[in-house]
Amino acid sequence: MKEDYYDILGVSKSASAGEIKKAYRKKAIQFHPDKNPGDTQAEQNFKKAAEAYEVLGDQQKRQQYDQFGHSAFDGSQGFGGGGMNMDDIFSQFGDIFGSAFGGGGFGGFGGGGRRAVKGANLRVRVKLTLEELVLGVEKKIKIKRKVQAPDARFSTCGTCNGSGQTMRITNTVLGRMQTATTCPTCGGSGQSLVNRPAGSDANGLISKEETVEVTIPAGVEDGMQLKLSGKGNEAPGNGISGDMIILIQVLEHKTLKREGDNLHMDLYISLPEAVLGISKEIQVIKGSVRIRLDAGIQSGKILRLKGKGIPSLNGYGTGDLLVHVNVWTPQHLSKEQKQFFDAMMTDENFIPDPKKGEKSFFDKVKDMFS
Repeated sequence: MKEDYYDILGVSKSASAGEIKKAYRKKAIQFHPDKNPGDTQAEQNFKKAAEAYEVLGDQQKRQQYDQFGHSAFDGSQGFGGGGMNMDDIFSQFGDIFGSAFGGGGFGGFGGGGRRAVKGANLRVRVKLTLEELVLGVEKKIKIKRKVQAPDARFSTCGTCNGSGQTMRITNTVLGRMQTATTCPTCGGSGQSLVNRPAGSDANGLISKEETVEVTIPAGVEDGMQLKLSGKGNEAPGNGISGDMIILIQVLEHKTLKREGDNLHMDLYISLPEAVLGISKEIQVIKGSVRIRLDAGIQSGKILRLKGKGIPSLNGYGTGDLLVHVNVWTPQHLSKEQKQFFDAMMTDENFIPDPKKGEKSFFDKVKDMFS
């Protein structure tokens, strides 16, 4: 079982963004490979801390994690915060530590070592029906991504001599300070394009159409983002590919509405059906079910069908289907029908007489959310 991200960083679930950033900085320094050469356990702790911060340091990802746990990111297609390589982590360090370690700091990411350039991410919107959301689905998505042209050739960058960084010395009141910055010529890759094939861009990349198969797990929500690692644009030279970010959009269903893992539907019945009772077949996501409406059922009654809702994304069971019964009152009556109901106006059996056991509207709403 994966370790909780908050436990990894040693913070509470109510920790502020600043506290999370500070905790990660502390862990990163403690377990950095340059401080623990040859210590595989320290390296694993270093990676775990980086993975935890990648999620908890992003407000949207943190909200998804708080709601769904690791299932919000883990998937058979490489979704999620896991699987970070050292290049990802060192790139992340630039945001956390700035230039604090530039020039003589930890060699792994600031002391002159070339950093791998990562290609741009692709963002794709995927539309799902409610049925696909409940059952899970595999989608084939056509994308256009940047890939390296077959004949593109690179050589060592002459500006930084392949280090990916340039050094700058400035005089301050504290003395001469040396700082490292990303090479402006190669963008930090340490390589320069020497053979640009026809049709490629300044980085030797061309557009290519591909079909990507994506497995979308059951229970995802509208607006959720999934990550398919390495399926974004390629980077020039020996860089690493970006990711494909999949934005989920759920199409509106004609009769069913989602609320968390539960589904809601309105069922309209006639006045005779309410009075006499009836058995009705209703459509659910997986086929149909038959329900019995007792004689004398009241409008506003809520019937709960266990396990007919949406599977939980984190694997904690399945929601329910709540059927809201509405008695349809006819608006146009024949002469005979009017005479019948006129006679019933004074009949004791038709006079409203709610029993103490009858639940109020607010009690029904409370039951609906319990």
